[in-house]
Amino acid sequence: MAFKDVEYRLDEPMPAFLFLMRRIGVTQGQAQKIVAMRRLIVNGEVCRHSGEKICGNIVVQEFVPESGGLRPIFTTPDFGIFDKPSGLLVHPKTHKTPYSLLDDIRHVYGKDANNIHRIDMETSGLVLAGRSKRSERRLKMMFESRGVKKSYLAWVRGKVLHPFRVDAPIIRNDDHSTIKLKMLIDPAGKPSLTFFEPLRYDEEYDATLLRAIPHTGRQHQIRLHLFHVKHPILGDPIYGVPTKIAIAYLDRVLSQQERLRYMGASRLMLHAQELDFDYSGVRYRLRSNEDFEAQRCHIARPEERVNLPDWR
Repeated sequence: MAFKDVEYRLDEPMPAFLFLMRRIGVTQGQAQKIVAMRRLIVNGEVCRHSGEKICGNIVVQEFVPESGGLRPIFTTPDFGIFDKPSGLLVHPKTHKTPYSLLDDIRHVYGKDANNIHRIDMETSGLVLAGRSKRSERRLKMMFESRGVKKSYLAWVRGKVLHPFRVDAPIIRNDDHSTIKLKMLIDPAGKPSLTFFEPLRYDEEYDATLLRAIPHTGRQHQIRLHLFHVKHPILGDPIYGVPTKIAIAYLDRVLSQQERLRYMGASRLMLHAQELDFDYSGVRYRLRSNEDFEAQRCHIARPEERVNLPDWR
């Protein structure tokens, strides 16, 4: 488990936040978050105020990384690059998440290391990790200011012959009567721009391998933009499938056979292929080691999948 109960003994009373800062080496803000999330137990009772003086038997629910064997493909004194497989969370969703990429990030680089950005669980490819709080702040600022260029590969339904761009604003769907994770194209949304380039068409699978370069970084941007132009990514469990099928997937009751039939692949066929940025005067252009073109083996042939006429 990523989170474990770690026991301490404190004989002299002190404020809860100060104990956490001194004993487990967190910042004051992090200490306050631990208390707010009810992860500090004092003499069997949950501590509710970070300024409260505590002593006695103390239990802190701490993130204790357990390695899954994933190693960085590139490392510097400030950051590292991991090549994440499809199906692995970047960050634990809850305290009960058994394993995520963050486990191996901290197993390799220590407790101050953290992922700089996230990709969806089913998306494979490059994830950048900062090795210290200082480098984490700096790298996250680079992402926010669009100082990091990213490119992806995607296998999509149908034949695409020419490069194209999708300039369509994206907004979060607040209608919880449908799928709450879904984003929408809407004039009231945030500006969103993606460039696409076809690399090869595979007639056997009726699928095109595209390079996708997002100019902005909205949630589900590439997935939604491809769905918008009626070339949804094969294996996408939300965009391009009937709502009832998407809900069955999210509820984990969809069979593998149904997934192949409705979604066209056994995984989301999206891969974070390259990261390109300048850091401390050095240009880094980092590429995934995975042969994503060969991942078409996960795609169902056209006669084995549903040809949905409207995609909506």
